[in-house]
Amino acid sequence: MALVDRLASVEEQYERLLARLADPAVQAEPPAYRAAAKSAAEMQELVERYRELKTVEQHLGETRQLIDGGDPELADLAREELATLEARQDGLTKEIRRLLLPKDPSDEKNVMLEIRAGTGGEEAALFAADLFRMYQRFADRGGWRFELMSKSDADAGGLKEAIALIEGKQVYSRLKYESGVHRVQRVPATEASGRIHTSTATVAVLPEAEEVDVQVDPKDLRIDTFCSSGPGGQSVNTTYSAVRMTHIPTGIVVSQQDEKSQIKNRAKALKVLRTRLYELERQRQQEAIAKERRGQVGTGERAEKIRTYNIPQNRVTDHRINFTTHRLGEVLDGDLGELVDQVATHFHTEKLREVDEGEGVTPSHRV
Repeated sequence: MALVDRLASVEEQYERLLARLADPAVQAEPPAYRAAAKSAAEMQELVERYRELKTVEQHLGETRQLIDGGDPELADLAREELATLEARQDGLTKEIRRLLLPKDPSDEKNVMLEIRAGTGGEEAALFAADLFRMYQRFADRGGWRFELMSKSDADAGGLKEAIALIEGKQVYSRLKYESGVHRVQRVPATEASGRIHTSTATVAVLPEAEEVDVQVDPKDLRIDTFCSSGPGGQSVNTTYSAVRMTHIPTGIVVSQQDEKSQIKNRAKALKVLRTRLYELERQRQQEAIAKERRGQVGTGERAEKIRTYNIPQNRVTDHRINFTTHRLGEVLDGDLGELVDQVATHFHTEKLREVDEGEGVTPSHRV
């Protein structure tokens, strides 16, 4: 189906939905009314842009007629108007093609952020802590809620691993391309010769799974309790508040000991486990549907280096899009917006290219 035909079909569906919303019988059924209203709201922006595009194209046709009409004065005015109309046509076309992209059903979800020290020993642990603070500050800038779920400190400082729940509007949509291996290049404080060391940390951004997404059968769980370790007052090493939860069918193990209450630790462990099971199912589905999309979140390609933070050169480079910024200090302080937007734009462009190829559309035959 050509893009113009698709847009006409969406407009027709939108009109039918508006008619349903005006039907007293539908208004008397709240679930049906909510479903129709939600569908109409999802289509509204696309339909509005399509209608505006049709109006602009009509004006373009009239303007070209004036240019060819033989009146020199009107033709000059029409040429000035033509440039404005063509620019608006191009802008609307890009917006429409973006709106036609299939929506990721997880975009509106909260995320479970998991950061682990990689290769590099103590420096890797320190870098993992830097990344954790970076995302926490980015969440603060976005007005999101950042909740620490679990943390394992390294002996010499830094983090072995940390898990946090980030809640807010379109969190997964903004962070989903952050999964991968992040690399830092810097001179350690203990390096007397000034030699630059390279260390890594892994970042996983998983859409939070709710109970409706993943049902966990209690019979599939083995729950062990043990004494907490680390700072925490009198309850540490005296009460069995820490929880180790094993999902027997998959072998996934989650440990939780940050809370003094065993009940709270169980609840947190179950939330992390449910998210990992949801991500596992997403992996299976994505691999079955499109092997070529393994570079996306949740497709098993987290071993690929995606970004380098070069401290001596004050440089951050995202290798997926060959984008470099010399604002490393600001980035590590949570000013990630530019990087996140550049990566998202790249992947949106790739998806648009897939849509064009699937529709048989070339740059000169778009909407």
